[in-house]
Amino acid sequence: MKPLKTEVAFTTPWFEILGKTMRQGEEPYYSLKLPDYAAVVAITDEERVLIVRQYRPAVEHDTLELPSGLVDPGETPGETARRELLEETGYQAGEVEVLGAMEPDTGRLGNRIWSCVAKGVRRVEGRAPEEGIEVLTWSLDELAQAMVDGRFDHALHVAVVMMAVLKGGVRLPPA
Repeated sequence: MKPLKTEVAFTTPWFEILGKTMRQGEEPYYSLKLPDYAAVVAITDEERVLIVRQYRPAVEHDTLELPSGLVDPGETPGETARRELLEETGYQAGEVEVLGAMEPDTGRLGNRIWSCVAKGVRRVEGRAPEEGIEVLTWSLDELAQAMVDGRFDHALHVAVVMMAVLKGGVRLPPA
């Protein structure tokens, strides 16, 4: 089934709200059109995972997340992962593997999150993290425990970590 009509109900620089009329005479179904984004499980040579702590206005508190960001026009998800890692953390990836895309919320969102793994990650001298971001380095044990105890609770980023375990050669210990 395809929409009979799609209209932009509201637009911002970050997203559009689309009204999709599915059947004649029914109210439109509303969804958000957003750019894709990429999240990266970044692992140093010492087997430490980079985690970013930042304040998120939507939930009104600091969160613990993977480095991530919007895929810019003309950019591949791997390029986004590499760029966001450097911008957010001041670390550079040796290699980036794109594991694939997932649909974050098929009921309301019309974008994808790309799962990536970066290995050989090293700090770049003189490069600071973005303002407002604190960079943490966790062992794989600490990451697994934080997922279990709820400190690392961004659902999409937990899914990216699990894709890294299933497809990217990352080994998490039992928590």
